Amino acid sequence: MSRQAANPANLFNRIPGRAYLLIAIVIFASANAVIRMLTNLGGQNLIDGRNPISFCNVLFAGNLCALIALILIYGKQWNVESLKRLSWTDWLGLTGVAILSGALAPALIFMALDLTMVNNVVLIGRIEPPLILALSILLLGERVNKWVVAGAVVSFIGVSLTVLLQTPATEMVNMGGFQIGKGELFAAGGAVALALSTIISKVKLRQIPLAIFSIYRMAMATLVFFVVVLMLFEPSHFIDVFSPFLWRWMLIYGMVIVVGGQLCWFMGLKTTGAGDVSLASSFSPIAGILAAYFILGEVPTMAQYIGGAVIIGGIVLNQIGMFGKMAETVTPPPGNSDKEADMEVGFKGV
Repeated sequence: MSRQAANPANLFNRIPGRAYLLIAIVIFASANAVIRMLTNLGGQNLIDGRNPISFCNVLFAGNLCALIALILIYGKQWNVESLKRLSWTDWLGLTGVAILSGALAPALIFMALDLTMVNNVVLIGRIEPPLILALSILLLGERVNKWVVAGAVVSFIGVSLTVLLQTPATEMVNMGGFQIGKGELFAAGGAVALALSTIISKVKLRQIPLAIFSIYRMAMATLVFFVVVLMLFEPSHFIDVFSPFLWRWMLIYGMVIVVGGQLCWFMGLKTTGAGDVSLASSFSPIAGILAAYFILGEVPTMAQYIGGAVIIGGIVLNQIGMFGKMAETVTPPPGNSDKEADMEVGFKGV
């Protein structure tokens, strides 16, 4: 075997971009189930009656892991010259996206995981793409074909069926005549926050380098979350945040979910187009449900089967529209292709 063939870099480069995207989707889709598994593990290893792997500790430590990983990946691209090009409105937009997608959305999703099934969080999270589409049409005047609109409507119906056809095991909240479980409401709130952050990114942040976008977003999100928790609770709320038991598992989580997922995602983005990214992302709910089953033994309910089947139907319609749109597009618009691919499918790696 030649040295060139044996070079690990050459072997990794020979892996198709679509394979990298699918691996990344599987890794990220497993995150919710892995987090629930870790918090259950912490509950079996209490420290003075406290769970060291609480959702607050996981989110804060996870953000730190993500920040370290992003600095290692993009740190060299963070320089004074690039920062000087940003206007105060750019920084304002970056801060808004950081708070919405890096602090608020994960906090709401983690709260949802504490109250309802992982499958509910996965399926209700699919409300994000239809919201992004609706906001893009209403606020940005984007033109989309009928297949994409039909897919969004059907997916929204699937999410609604998932919520309405089941009896939530959590405390109920009255929402204008019908009731919804708190866990399901938090999951929907997280999806809304992600959708709003994507719209802000589309309007203000297309030309901002990915390195600045990613690192600032995660650093600000970590700081905001830490300050908010200190304001809402006592400092003792983070008493176990530097527990060796917590960090032993968070480093594994960070290396596999954060670093591994991010590297596979961006390796895939380098050699694929928006159509491939959209197609790979469409497998996210299926991968999330399978992860919940194999990792937690969580069997879908009848409401989740019905809602999930309708959502998959919506995804199929959306893919028909996406490929039709790709066929009509001769020259892609200029911009940051990696970040725009993230925005197009509403996908957030960390």
